[in-house]
Amino acid sequence: MSFRKIEIMDTTLRDGEQTSSVSFSASEKLTIAKLLLEELKVDRIEIASARVSEGELQAVKDVTKWAAENNHLSAVEVLTFVDKGVSINWMLEAGAKVQNLLTKGSLNHLTHQLKKTPNQHFEEIKENIELAQKHGIITNVYLEDWSNGMRNSKAYVYEFLDFLSSQAVTRIMLPDTLGILTPEESFNFIKEIKEAYPKMHFDFHAHNDYDLGVANVMAGLNAGADGLHLTVNGMGERAGNAPMSSTIAVINDFMPHLKIGVNEKMLYTVSKLVENFSGLVIPSNKPIIGANVFTQTAGIHADGDSKNNLYFSDLMPERFGRTRKYALGKSSGKANIQKNLQELGLQLNDEDLKKVTQRIIELGDKKQVVTKEDLPYIISDVLDRTYEEKVKVNTYVLTHSKGLKPTTSVSITIEGETFEENAQGDGQFDAFMNAIKSIFKNERLMVLPDLIDYAVRIPPGSRSDALCETIITWKNTEKEFKTRGLDSDQTVSAIIATEKMLNIIIN
Repeated sequence: MSFRKIEIMDTTLRDGEQTSSVSFSASEKLTIAKLLLEELKVDRIEIASARVSEGELQAVKDVTKWAAENNHLSAVEVLTFVDKGVSINWMLEAGAKVQNLLTKGSLNHLTHQLKKTPNQHFEEIKENIELAQKHGIITNVYLEDWSNGMRNSKAYVYEFLDFLSSQAVTRIMLPDTLGILTPEESFNFIKEIKEAYPKMHFDFHAHNDYDLGVANVMAGLNAGADGLHLTVNGMGERAGNAPMSSTIAVINDFMPHLKIGVNEKMLYTVSKLVENFSGLVIPSNKPIIGANVFTQTAGIHADGDSKNNLYFSDLMPERFGRTRKYALGKSSGKANIQKNLQELGLQLNDEDLKKVTQRIIELGDKKQVVTKEDLPYIISDVLDRTYEEKVKVNTYVLTHSKGLKPTTSVSITIEGETFEENAQGDGQFDAFMNAIKSIFKNERLMVLPDLIDYAVRIPPGSRSDALCETIITWKNTEKEFKTRGLDSDQTVSAIIATEKMLNIIIN
Protein backbone atom coordinates (compact mmCIF):
# COMPACT_ATOMS: atom_id res chain seq x y z
CA MET A 1 0.00 0.00 0.00
CA SER A 2 1.28 3.47 -0.89
CA PHE A 3 1.00 6.12 1.81
CA ARG A 4 0.15 9.78 1.42
CA LYS A 5 1.96 12.02 3.90
CA ILE A 6 -0.23 14.52 5.72
CA GLU A 7 1.27 17.58 7.38
CA ILE A 8 -0.10 18.38 10.81
CA MET A 9 0.10 22.02 11.82
CA ASP A 10 -0.78 22.87 15.42
CA THR A 11 -2.24 26.33 15.94
CA THR A 12 -2.94 26.14 19.69
CA LEU A 13 -0.60 29.05 20.39
CA ARG A 14 -2.27 31.30 17.83
CA ASP A 15 -5.83 30.30 16.97
CA GLY A 16 -6.22 28.33 20.22
CA GLU A 17 -5.19 31.38 22.22
CA GLN A 18 -8.21 33.16 20.75
CA THR A 19 -10.30 31.07 23.15
CA SER A 20 -12.13 33.48 25.41
CA SER A 21 -10.08 34.39 28.54
CA VAL A 22 -6.99 32.40 27.45
CA SER A 23 -3.58 34.05 27.27
CA PHE A 24 -0.25 32.20 27.42
CA SER A 25 2.83 33.82 28.92
CA ALA A 26 6.10 33.87 26.99
CA SER A 27 7.53 31.01 29.06
CA GLU A 28 4.34 28.96 28.64
CA LYS A 29 4.43 29.46 24.86
CA LEU A 30 8.03 28.30 24.74
CA THR A 31 7.28 25.23 26.87
CA ILE A 32 4.29 24.25 24.74
CA ALA A 33 6.20 24.87 21.50
CA LYS A 34 8.99 22.55 22.63
CA LEU A 35 6.52 19.81 23.55
CA LEU A 36 4.61 20.12 20.29
CA LEU A 37 7.68 19.86 18.07
CA GLU A 38 9.96 17.53 20.02
CA GLU A 39 7.57 15.25 21.92
CA LEU A 40 4.24 15.29 20.08
CA LYS A 41 6.18 15.69 16.82
CA VAL A 42 3.73 17.78 14.83
CA ASP A 43 5.17 19.04 11.54
CA ARG A 44 4.60 22.76 12.09
CA ILE A 45 3.30 25.16 14.72
CA GLU A 46 1.59 28.53 14.32
CA ILE A 47 2.57 30.48 17.41
CA ALA A 48 1.25 34.04 17.19
CA SER A 49 -0.31 36.87 15.25
CA ALA A 50 2.04 39.67 14.21
CA ARG A 51 1.66 43.14 15.74
CA VAL A 52 -0.44 42.01 18.73
CA SER A 53 1.66 43.28 21.65
CA GLU A 54 5.17 43.68 23.04
CA GLY A 55 4.60 40.58 25.15
CA GLU A 56 3.70 38.58 22.06
CA LEU A 57 6.80 39.85 20.29
CA GLN A 58 9.00 38.68 23.15
CA ALA A 59 7.25 35.29 23.20
CA VAL A 60 7.94 34.80 19.49
CA LYS A 61 11.55 35.87 19.94
CA ASP A 62 11.98 33.24 22.65
CA VAL A 63 10.47 30.51 20.50
CA THR A 64 12.38 31.40 17.33
CA LYS A 65 15.67 31.60 19.25
CA TRP A 66 15.15 28.11 20.65
CA ALA A 67 13.86 26.81 17.28
CA ALA A 68 16.90 28.17 15.41
CA GLU A 69 19.24 26.46 17.88
CA ASN A 70 17.40 23.15 17.47
CA ASN A 71 16.77 23.06 13.72
CA HIS A 72 13.02 23.81 13.99
CA LEU A 73 12.85 27.37 12.68
CA SER A 74 11.22 26.39 9.37
CA ALA A 75 8.41 24.73 11.37
CA VAL A 76 7.52 27.92 13.28
CA GLU A 77 4.87 30.09 11.65
CA VAL A 78 3.27 33.48 12.38
CA LEU A 79 -0.04 34.90 11.17
CA THR A 80 0.56 38.11 9.22
CA PHE A 81 -1.52 40.73 7.44
CA VAL A 82 -1.59 42.58 4.13
CA ASP A 83 -0.34 45.82 5.70
CA LYS A 84 2.33 47.34 3.42
CA GLY A 85 5.20 45.52 5.12
CA VAL A 86 4.42 46.23 8.80
CA SER A 87 3.96 42.51 9.57
CA ILE A 88 7.11 41.62 7.65
CA ASN A 89 9.15 44.07 9.73
CA TRP A 90 7.59 42.59 12.89
CA MET A 91 8.63 39.11 11.78
CA LEU A 92 12.17 40.24 11.05
CA GLU A 93 12.45 41.66 14.55
CA ALA A 94 10.95 38.46 16.00
CA GLY A 95 13.28 36.20 14.05
CA ALA A 96 10.49 34.24 12.33
CA LYS A 97 10.93 32.83 8.83
CA VAL A 98 7.46 31.60 7.80
CA GLN A 99 4.42 33.86 7.42
CA ASN A 100 0.81 32.71 7.14
CA LEU A 101 -0.63 35.67 5.27
CA LEU A 102 -4.28 36.42 6.06
CA THR A 103 -6.24 37.33 2.93
CA LYS A 104 -9.90 37.40 1.93
CA GLY A 105 -11.28 34.08 0.65
CA SER A 106 -14.81 35.32 -0.04
CA LEU A 107 -16.06 38.20 -2.13
CA ASN A 108 -18.37 39.14 0.73
CA HIS A 109 -15.46 39.77 3.11
CA LEU A 110 -13.41 41.53 0.44
CA THR A 111 -16.23 43.85 -0.58
CA HIS A 112 -17.62 44.76 2.84
CA GLN A 113 -14.57 44.60 5.10
CA LEU A 114 -11.73 45.77 2.87
CA LYS A 115 -13.95 47.62 0.35
CA LYS A 116 -11.57 46.69 -2.46
CA THR A 117 -11.75 44.98 -5.82
CA PRO A 118 -10.13 41.58 -6.39
CA ASN A 119 -7.37 43.13 -8.49
CA GLN A 120 -6.54 45.68 -5.79
CA HIS A 121 -6.35 42.92 -3.19
CA PHE A 122 -4.21 40.68 -5.41
CA GLU A 123 -1.78 43.48 -6.15
CA GLU A 124 -1.23 44.20 -2.46
CA ILE A 125 -0.76 40.48 -1.76
CA LYS A 126 1.81 40.27 -4.55
CA GLU A 127 3.77 43.16 -3.04
CA ASN A 128 3.75 41.41 0.35
CA ILE A 129 4.96 38.10 -1.10
CA GLU A 130 7.77 39.82 -2.99
CA LEU A 131 8.86 41.72 0.12
CA ALA A 132 8.83 38.48 2.10
CA GLN A 133 10.95 36.79 -0.56
CA LYS A 134 13.43 39.66 -0.43
CA HIS A 135 13.94 39.04 3.28
CA GLY A 136 14.07 35.24 3.04
CA ILE A 137 10.60 34.69 4.49
CA ILE A 138 8.49 31.78 3.25
CA THR A 139 4.84 32.59 2.51
CA ASN A 140 1.73 30.51 3.12
CA VAL A 141 -1.64 32.14 2.38
CA TYR A 142 -4.89 31.92 4.37
CA LEU A 143 -8.10 32.40 2.36
CA GLU A 144 -10.23 33.73 5.22
CA ASP A 145 -13.94 32.79 4.95
CA TRP A 146 -13.05 30.37 2.14
CA SER A 147 -16.01 28.10 2.99
CA ASN A 148 -18.52 30.89 2.40
CA GLY A 149 -16.52 31.89 -0.65
CA MET A 150 -17.06 28.42 -2.15
CA ARG A 151 -20.76 28.58 -1.31
CA ASN A 152 -21.50 32.09 -2.53
CA SER A 153 -18.67 33.43 -4.71
CA LYS A 154 -16.88 30.44 -6.23
CA ALA A 155 -15.76 32.38 -9.30
CA TYR A 156 -13.86 34.77 -7.03
CA VAL A 157 -12.16 31.88 -5.19
CA TYR A 158 -10.95 30.40 -8.50
CA GLU A 159 -9.81 33.80 -9.72
CA PHE A 160 -7.82 34.12 -6.47
CA LEU A 161 -6.32 30.63 -6.79
CA ASP A 162 -5.34 31.32 -10.41
CA PHE A 163 -3.47 34.39 -9.18
CA LEU A 164 -1.78 32.52 -6.28
CA SER A 165 -0.66 29.71 -8.59
CA SER A 166 1.70 32.21 -10.20
CA GLN A 167 3.15 33.47 -6.91
CA ALA A 168 5.95 32.25 -4.63
CA VAL A 169 3.55 30.60 -2.21
CA THR A 170 4.33 27.31 -0.41
CA ARG A 171 0.89 26.42 0.97
CA ILE A 172 -2.69 27.58 0.47
CA MET A 173 -4.75 27.39 3.66
CA LEU A 174 -8.48 26.75 3.34
CA PRO A 175 -10.27 27.77 6.55
CA ASP A 176 -13.87 27.03 7.41
CA THR A 177 -13.67 30.27 9.36
CA LEU A 178 -17.17 30.15 10.84
CA GLY A 179 -17.46 26.38 11.12
CA ILE A 180 -20.39 26.21 8.71
CA LEU A 181 -19.44 23.32 6.42
CA THR A 182 -20.97 19.86 6.33
CA PRO A 183 -18.78 16.80 5.63
CA GLU A 184 -20.31 16.55 2.15
CA GLU A 185 -19.40 20.16 1.36
CA SER A 186 -15.92 19.75 2.84
CA PHE A 187 -15.30 16.78 0.56
CA ASN A 188 -16.77 18.33 -2.59
CA PHE A 189 -15.10 21.74 -2.24
CA ILE A 190 -11.63 20.37 -1.50
CA LYS A 191 -11.86 17.64 -4.16
CA GLU A 192 -12.88 20.21 -6.73
CA ILE A 193 -9.95 22.46 -5.85
CA LYS A 194 -7.38 19.65 -5.71
CA GLU A 195 -8.46 18.44 -9.15
CA ALA A 196 -8.16 21.97 -10.52
CA TYR A 197 -4.74 22.60 -8.92
CA PRO A 198 -3.13 19.18 -8.38
CA LYS A 199 0.40 20.52 -7.85
CA MET A 200 -0.51 23.02 -5.14
CA HIS A 201 -0.40 22.20 -1.41
CA PHE A 202 -3.69 22.79 0.42
CA ASP A 203 -4.17 22.82 4.21
CA PHE A 204 -7.66 22.45 5.67
CA HIS A 205 -8.52 24.50 8.76
CA ALA A 206 -11.78 23.26 10.31
CA HIS A 207 -13.77 24.93 13.08
CA ASN A 208 -16.22 23.09 15.30
CA ASP A 209 -19.32 25.28 15.58
CA TYR A 210 -21.67 22.43 14.65
CA ASP A 211 -19.48 19.78 16.33
CA LEU A 212 -18.53 18.58 12.84
CA GLY A 213 -14.84 19.47 13.03
CA VAL A 214 -13.49 15.91 13.03
CA ALA A 215 -16.04 14.68 10.48
CA ASN A 216 -15.14 17.57 8.16
CA VAL A 217 -11.45 16.84 8.59
CA MET A 218 -12.01 13.19 7.55
CA ALA A 219 -13.95 14.35 4.52
CA GLY A 220 -11.27 16.87 3.61
CA LEU A 221 -8.52 14.27 3.84
CA ASN A 222 -10.49 11.83 1.69
CA ALA A 223 -10.88 14.63 -0.86
CA GLY A 224 -7.10 15.10 -1.05
CA ALA A 225 -6.18 17.78 1.50
CA ASP A 226 -2.40 17.84 2.04
CA GLY A 227 -2.37 19.21 5.58
CA LEU A 228 -4.53 19.94 8.61
CA HIS A 229 -4.64 22.68 11.21
CA LEU A 230 -5.53 21.37 14.67
CA THR A 231 -5.47 22.59 18.26
CA VAL A 232 -4.76 20.84 21.54
CA ASN A 233 -8.02 20.22 23.43
CA GLY A 234 -9.95 21.70 20.49
CA MET A 235 -9.21 25.23 21.71
CA GLY A 236 -10.10 28.18 19.54
CA GLU A 237 -12.57 30.97 18.98
CA ARG A 238 -16.24 30.24 19.75
CA ALA A 239 -16.63 26.42 19.75
CA GLY A 240 -12.97 25.96 18.88
CA ASN A 241 -11.06 24.12 16.18
CA ALA A 242 -10.89 20.49 15.16
CA PRO A 243 -9.23 18.80 18.17
CA MET A 244 -5.77 17.30 17.87
CA SER A 245 -6.43 14.17 19.97
CA SER A 246 -9.58 12.89 18.24
CA THR A 247 -8.30 13.72 14.77
CA ILE A 248 -5.03 11.85 15.25
CA ALA A 249 -6.85 8.78 16.60
CA VAL A 250 -9.31 8.85 13.68
CA ILE A 251 -6.52 9.06 11.09
CA ASN A 252 -4.54 6.24 12.71
CA ASP A 253 -7.56 3.93 13.02
CA PHE A 254 -9.71 4.66 9.98
CA MET A 255 -7.40 6.09 7.31
CA PRO A 256 -4.56 3.58 6.86
CA HIS A 257 -3.58 5.06 3.49
CA LEU A 258 -2.47 8.27 5.22
CA LYS A 259 0.81 8.74 7.07
CA ILE A 260 1.31 11.20 9.92
CA GLY A 261 4.27 11.73 12.20
CA VAL A 262 2.40 12.65 15.39
CA ASN A 263 3.34 10.64 18.49
CA GLU A 264 -0.10 9.77 19.83
CA LYS A 265 1.35 8.49 23.12
CA MET A 266 2.09 12.12 24.04
CA LEU A 267 -1.41 13.45 23.30
CA TYR A 268 -2.63 13.16 26.88
CA THR A 269 0.53 14.65 28.40
CA VAL A 270 0.42 17.68 26.11
CA SER A 271 -3.33 18.08 26.65
CA LYS A 272 -2.95 18.16 30.43
CA LEU A 273 -0.13 20.72 30.25
CA VAL A 274 -2.19 22.98 27.98
CA GLU A 275 -5.16 22.53 30.32
CA ASN A 276 -3.04 23.75 33.24
CA PHE A 277 -1.54 26.69 31.35
CA SER A 278 -4.81 27.81 29.76
CA GLY A 279 -7.10 27.24 32.74
CA LEU A 280 -9.55 25.70 30.28
CA VAL A 281 -10.72 22.45 31.92
CA ILE A 282 -10.97 19.37 29.70
CA PRO A 283 -14.54 17.96 29.89
CA SER A 284 -14.58 14.57 31.61
CA ASN A 285 -16.22 12.96 28.58
CA LYS A 286 -13.88 14.51 25.99
CA PRO A 287 -12.78 11.67 23.67
CA ILE A 288 -9.21 10.38 24.11
CA ILE A 289 -8.18 12.91 26.79
CA GLY A 290 -11.20 13.22 29.11
CA ALA A 291 -10.97 11.86 32.66
CA ASN A 292 -13.77 9.33 32.16
CA VAL A 293 -13.24 8.02 28.62
CA PHE A 294 -11.27 4.94 29.66
CA THR A 295 -13.34 4.25 32.76
CA GLN A 296 -15.87 1.41 32.85
CA THR A 297 -18.67 2.13 35.33
CA ALA A 298 -21.20 -0.66 34.80
CA GLY A 299 -20.35 -3.92 36.50
CA ILE A 300 -21.38 -5.90 33.41
CA HIS A 301 -18.63 -4.16 31.42
CA ALA A 302 -15.96 -5.06 33.96
CA ASP A 303 -17.23 -8.63 33.93
CA GLY A 304 -17.04 -8.68 30.13
CA ASP A 305 -13.49 -7.35 30.17
CA SER A 306 -12.55 -10.24 32.42
CA LYS A 307 -14.06 -12.64 29.88
CA ASN A 308 -12.02 -12.17 26.71
CA ASN A 309 -11.98 -8.32 26.78
CA LEU A 310 -15.53 -8.10 25.47
CA TYR A 311 -15.76 -4.32 25.94
CA PHE A 312 -12.36 -3.39 24.48
CA SER A 313 -11.99 -1.49 21.20
CA ASP A 314 -9.06 -0.19 19.16
CA LEU A 315 -9.08 2.87 21.42
CA MET A 316 -6.85 1.26 23.99
CA PRO A 317 -5.77 3.72 26.71
CA GLU A 318 -2.14 2.58 26.59
CA ARG A 319 -1.86 4.10 23.12
CA PHE A 320 -2.22 7.52 24.70
CA GLY A 321 -0.13 6.95 27.81
CA ARG A 322 -3.21 6.18 29.91
CA THR A 323 -4.69 3.19 31.74
CA ARG A 324 -8.14 1.63 31.88
CA LYS A 325 -10.06 2.20 35.12
CA TYR A 326 -13.09 0.58 36.66
CA ALA A 327 -15.30 3.05 38.50
CA LEU A 328 -16.71 2.21 41.90
CA GLY A 329 -20.21 3.43 42.68
CA LYS A 330 -23.84 2.43 42.83
CA SER A 331 -23.57 0.72 39.41
CA SER A 332 -20.58 -1.33 40.49
CA GLY A 333 -20.60 -5.07 40.58
CA LYS A 334 -18.11 -7.48 42.07
CA ALA A 335 -16.18 -7.50 38.78
CA ASN A 336 -15.40 -3.76 39.06
CA ILE A 337 -14.21 -4.19 42.61
CA GLN A 338 -12.09 -7.22 41.79
CA LYS A 339 -10.39 -5.28 38.97
CA ASN A 340 -9.48 -2.51 41.40
CA LEU A 341 -8.38 -4.97 44.08
CA GLN A 342 -6.05 -6.63 41.56
CA GLU A 343 -4.42 -3.28 40.84
CA LEU A 344 -3.91 -2.73 44.56
CA GLY A 345 -2.60 -6.26 45.11
CA LEU A 346 -5.47 -7.11 47.50
CA GLN A 347 -7.64 -10.21 47.81
CA LEU A 348 -10.93 -10.75 49.64
CA ASN A 349 -12.97 -13.86 50.22
CA ASP A 350 -16.46 -14.05 48.72
CA GLU A 351 -18.26 -13.02 51.90
CA ASP A 352 -16.07 -9.96 52.49
CA LEU A 353 -16.24 -9.05 48.81
CA LYS A 354 -20.04 -9.08 49.04
CA LYS A 355 -19.93 -6.79 52.08
CA VAL A 356 -17.52 -4.37 50.39
CA THR A 357 -19.70 -4.33 47.25
CA GLN A 358 -22.77 -3.44 49.29
CA ARG A 359 -20.90 -0.69 51.14
CA ILE A 360 -19.68 0.82 47.86
CA ILE A 361 -23.23 0.84 46.51
CA GLU A 362 -24.39 2.64 49.67
CA LEU A 363 -21.62 5.21 49.37
CA GLY A 364 -22.25 5.57 45.65
CA ASP A 365 -25.78 6.74 46.40
CA LYS A 366 -24.23 9.70 48.24
CA LYS A 367 -21.16 10.26 46.08
CA GLN A 368 -21.02 9.98 42.32
CA VAL A 369 -17.77 8.04 42.08
CA VAL A 370 -15.79 6.09 44.64
CA THR A 371 -12.12 5.99 43.61
CA LYS A 372 -9.64 3.14 43.68
CA GLU A 373 -7.76 5.09 46.34
CA ASP A 374 -10.88 4.98 48.53
CA LEU A 375 -10.99 1.18 48.42
CA PRO A 376 -8.57 0.35 51.26
CA TYR A 377 -10.53 2.71 53.52
CA ILE A 378 -13.80 1.02 52.59
CA ILE A 379 -12.35 -2.43 53.22
CA SER A 380 -11.05 -1.30 56.59
CA ASP A 381 -14.45 0.17 57.44
CA VAL A 382 -16.33 -3.00 56.46
CA LEU A 383 -13.98 -5.51 58.04
CA ASP A 384 -13.96 -3.45 61.25
CA ARG A 385 -17.63 -4.42 61.84
CA THR A 386 -17.02 -7.71 63.67
CA TYR A 387 -19.59 -7.09 66.41
CA GLU A 388 -23.29 -7.80 66.76
CA GLU A 389 -25.12 -4.54 66.10
CA LYS A 390 -26.94 -3.77 69.36
CA VAL A 391 -26.67 0.02 69.08
CA LYS A 392 -27.97 1.94 66.09
CA VAL A 393 -27.95 5.69 65.55
CA ASN A 394 -31.31 6.11 63.84
CA THR A 395 -31.22 9.78 62.93
CA TYR A 396 -29.80 13.11 64.01
CA VAL A 397 -30.11 16.80 63.25
CA LEU A 398 -26.97 18.92 63.39
CA THR A 399 -27.43 22.69 63.63
CA HIS A 400 -24.73 25.33 63.42
CA SER A 401 -25.67 29.03 63.33
CA LYS A 402 -23.41 32.07 63.55
CA GLY A 403 -23.22 33.42 67.08
CA LEU A 404 -24.95 30.38 68.63
CA LYS A 405 -23.58 27.14 70.00
CA PRO A 406 -24.03 24.12 67.72
CA THR A 407 -26.89 21.84 68.75
CA THR A 408 -27.77 18.24 68.00
CA SER A 409 -30.94 16.19 68.27
CA VAL A 410 -30.33 12.42 68.30
CA SER A 411 -32.47 9.30 68.08
CA ILE A 412 -30.67 6.11 69.05
CA THR A 413 -31.80 2.50 69.59
CA ILE A 414 -30.02 0.44 72.25
CA GLU A 415 -30.89 -3.26 72.37
CA GLY A 416 -34.35 -2.62 70.95
CA GLU A 417 -35.23 0.45 73.02
CA THR A 418 -35.22 3.91 71.39
CA PHE A 419 -34.03 7.09 73.11
CA GLU A 420 -33.97 10.73 72.04
CA GLU A 421 -31.89 13.62 73.35
CA ASN A 422 -30.90 17.21 72.55
CA ALA A 423 -27.59 18.84 73.48
CA GLN A 424 -25.27 21.73 72.74
CA GLY A 425 -21.53 21.64 72.25
CA ASP A 426 -18.46 23.52 71.06
CA GLY A 427 -18.88 21.94 67.64
CA GLN A 428 -21.38 19.71 65.85
CA PHE A 429 -19.64 16.49 66.82
CA ASP A 430 -19.14 17.69 70.40
CA ALA A 431 -22.89 18.42 70.58
CA PHE A 432 -23.59 14.93 69.23
CA MET A 433 -21.32 13.35 71.86
CA ASN A 434 -22.97 15.36 74.64
CA ALA A 435 -26.38 14.07 73.54
CA ILE A 436 -25.11 10.45 73.54
CA LYS A 437 -23.49 10.89 76.97
CA SER A 438 -26.76 12.24 78.35
CA ILE A 439 -28.65 9.18 77.10
CA PHE A 440 -26.18 6.75 78.64
CA LYS A 441 -26.00 8.74 81.90
CA ASN A 442 -29.76 9.13 82.27
CA GLU A 443 -30.38 5.48 81.50
CA ARG A 444 -27.47 4.43 83.73
CA LEU A 445 -26.23 2.10 81.04
CA MET A 446 -22.51 2.61 81.53
CA VAL A 447 -19.79 5.25 81.50
CA LEU A 448 -18.60 6.05 78.01
CA PRO A 449 -14.86 5.88 77.28
CA ASP A 450 -12.85 9.06 76.89
CA LEU A 451 -11.99 10.34 73.44
CA ILE A 452 -8.20 10.79 73.47
CA ASP A 453 -7.37 11.19 69.76
CA TYR A 454 -9.29 12.18 66.65
CA ALA A 455 -7.66 11.88 63.22
CA VAL A 456 -9.12 12.59 59.78
CA ARG A 457 -7.63 11.54 56.47
CA ILE A 458 -8.59 11.26 52.83
CA PRO A 459 -7.01 9.11 50.11
CA PRO A 460 -3.86 10.68 48.58
CA GLY A 461 -4.61 12.93 45.62
CA SER A 462 -8.34 12.97 46.29
CA ARG A 463 -10.56 15.96 45.65
CA SER A 464 -12.68 17.94 48.08
CA ASP A 465 -15.58 15.48 47.59
CA ALA A 466 -13.41 12.50 48.56
CA LEU A 467 -14.45 9.91 51.06
CA CYS A 468 -13.22 10.88 54.49
CA GLU A 469 -12.00 8.42 57.12
CA THR A 470 -12.19 9.47 60.76
CA ILE A 471 -10.16 7.39 63.23
CA ILE A 472 -11.02 7.93 66.89
CA THR A 473 -8.95 6.56 69.74
CA TRP A 474 -10.92 5.81 72.90
CA LYS A 475 -9.77 4.93 76.41
CA ASN A 476 -11.71 3.28 79.21
CA THR A 477 -10.53 1.74 82.47
CA GLU A 478 -9.40 -1.41 80.70
CA LYS A 479 -7.66 -0.35 77.47
CA GLU A 480 -7.29 1.95 74.49
CA PHE A 481 -9.01 1.03 71.24
CA LYS A 482 -9.75 2.65 67.88
CA THR A 483 -12.81 2.82 65.65
CA ARG A 484 -13.12 4.09 62.11
CA GLY A 485 -15.91 5.82 60.25
CA LEU A 486 -16.13 6.44 56.51
CA ASP A 487 -18.29 8.96 54.67
CA SER A 488 -17.95 11.91 52.31
CA ASP A 489 -18.89 14.18 55.26
CA GLN A 490 -16.33 14.49 58.07
CA THR A 491 -18.88 14.84 60.91
CA VAL A 492 -20.90 11.89 59.63
CA SER A 493 -17.77 9.73 59.45
CA ALA A 494 -17.04 10.62 63.10
CA ILE A 495 -20.59 9.66 64.08
CA ILE A 496 -20.16 6.29 62.32
CA ALA A 497 -16.93 5.73 64.25
CA THR A 498 -18.77 6.58 67.47
CA GLU A 499 -21.59 4.14 66.66
CA LYS A 500 -18.96 1.41 66.31
CA MET A 501 -17.51 2.35 69.70
CA LEU A 502 -20.93 2.07 71.33
CA ASN A 503 -21.45 -1.40 69.88
CA ILE A 504 -18.05 -2.54 71.11
CA ILE A 505 -18.67 -1.45 74.70
CA ILE A 506 -22.23 -2.80 74.74
CA ASN A 507 -21.10 -6.17 73.43
